[in-house]
Amino acid sequence: MKRDKKSYPPKTNSSKSWKEQAFVFLKELGIIVGLVLVLNSFVIASFEVPSASMEDTVKVGDRLLVSKFTYGGSTPYTIPITSIRIPHFRVPGFKNISRGDVIVFDWPGPRDQVEKPQQTWYLKRCIGLPGDVVRIEDRVVYVNDRKQDNPSHSKFLRAMAEPAGEPNPDIFPAGASTNADNYGPVIVPNKGMSIILTPETLPPWKVFIQREGHSVAADREKVLIDGVESSYYEVRRDYVFALGDNRDNSLDSRYWGFVPVEDVIGTPIIVYWSWDLRIPIGQITDRLASIDFSRIGTVIR
Repeated sequence: MKRDKKSYPPKTNSSKSWKEQAFVFLKELGIIVGLVLVLNSFVIASFEVPSASMEDTVKVGDRLLVSKFTYGGSTPYTIPITSIRIPHFRVPGFKNISRGDVIVFDWPGPRDQVEKPQQTWYLKRCIGLPGDVVRIEDRVVYVNDRKQDNPSHSKFLRAMAEPAGEPNPDIFPAGASTNADNYGPVIVPNKGMSIILTPETLPPWKVFIQREGHSVAADREKVLIDGVESSYYEVRRDYVFALGDNRDNSLDSRYWGFVPVEDVIGTPIIVYWSWDLRIPIGQITDRLASIDFSRIGTVIR
């Protein structure tokens, strides 16, 4: 009796060349990097609180999850892994910024500086919306002549307010005769708003107009915008006015001006980690021992 011959599956070349393996690896890596960039740009990001300007709403060392899709995510502001700025665009969000929202934004830079600095994320509370009139009297904030309640976790460090009539030379806009506790009134610019320009009214608005991309010059008689004599300027973008909850320890819109709405990155949702940043990361055991578990899970309002 004849034995049946064993049948074997056809031989296949299961081993891939190093070029094929490298291609597969790079393809998978590209997909992962692409997904991370999309999520980080349009959905959610992480932010570490570096200063005490928003205490006690958030604290130094808190790590926050920031919702980008709430107001509409955007493409990257810089070339990835560099500080080189590039044009960016936003996608529509689920809601507009409201007064009282805590916002994360791309800092516009010092008061008198036209060119944007290296991208730096700031965390503050939106107090004024486009078109609002903001003023502060003896630390009390008024928006459109309506008194605003202080946030539940806000605080003041100094016992007394700075007296009205004592100007602070660092206050925005340059030349203002106000201070941080007695401030304004200022109009938060909105797209299409007209600013009347004369050689006398130009100084507070000069850097603002330059930041919107124009050259500005003036003599005793006239103002020139992009070399053309102009009696008014039409604002190109919407802006908000932002304050820190730790009012006596916050550099905010009172010092460096308005925040373009298009530069608002998102709103923080929750604290997912918190530890003492004063401990060097090299002392990892001590840093881990400083974890504040009572902060983890705190919802930001």
